[in-house]
Amino acid sequence: MAIFGSVTNPYRDSPLPIGTLESGVYIVGAGPGDPELLTLKAHRILASADVILYANSLVPTQVLSWTRADAERIGTANRTLEEILPLMIERVQRGQSVVRLQSGDPSLYSAIHEQMQALSTAEIPFEVIPGISAYQAAAARLNLELTIPGLVQSIILTRISGRTQVPESEDLAALAAHKASLCLYLSARHVEGSQAKLLEHYPPDTPVAICFRIGWPDERIRVVPLAEMATVTRQEDLIRTTLYVISPALAAGERRSQLYNPSHDHLFRPRRESCE
Repeated sequence: MAIFGSVTNPYRDSPLPIGTLESGVYIVGAGPGDPELLTLKAHRILASADVILYANSLVPTQVLSWTRADAERIGTANRTLEEILPLMIERVQRGQSVVRLQSGDPSLYSAIHEQMQALSTAEIPFEVIPGISAYQAAAARLNLELTIPGLVQSIILTRISGRTQVPESEDLAALAAHKASLCLYLSARHVEGSQAKLLEHYPPDTPVAICFRIGWPDERIRVVPLAEMATVTRQEDLIRTTLYVISPALAAGERRSQLYNPSHDHLFRPRRESCE
């Protein structure tokens, strides 16, 4: 694989200055929408790159305000992979640094697998820079911990089958059987089917956070019972860029973990002997 070493860490003694990047492709997670949720590393690479290919239907233009004035900016919303890859490869072969700016985190629903395979075949070096995912930003906006001791300790990130099929073993109803904190992506167009599958295992009054365009200026969040998930989605006319968070944690009430409990000892806080 043509993966180059990490860009110099800016916190080490000899940081790589803005304006100097190795020639190659940097697949950068732009986060869910709020430009301030980019990592420092993503910001620095954006400010240094010669070329920015960005998903202009999903990435706010404000993110581009950090790019160089002379950087080439190319929107990719109306392009196929067969059009995008030659652009990246040709620019790198010229000795330029290229950012492939993706929404959210590149490890989730970002179609980078085929991009990395093609770049490796072409012997083009690349590096992946993680980003904040919508489910993390949604939990923060909801003041929500998705793993509550004694209530729920697992998070499932999934989607319902649509034009992209989900393996049968990952059918939404089968995953709902775990009654975990379930974060449902890319499913607003199929919300009735999603709700029906979720109701096979979650009680109808299970809270659902319907999160539209998290981090964008027109962000909307509604918390409703699972039984109303489809109705509210249709009333709000949500058909894309919507995340559903289905979780008992949304109604957790007062609970406490063991981590900071005086009765709980661990390596850094040994059991205290009684003074009596």
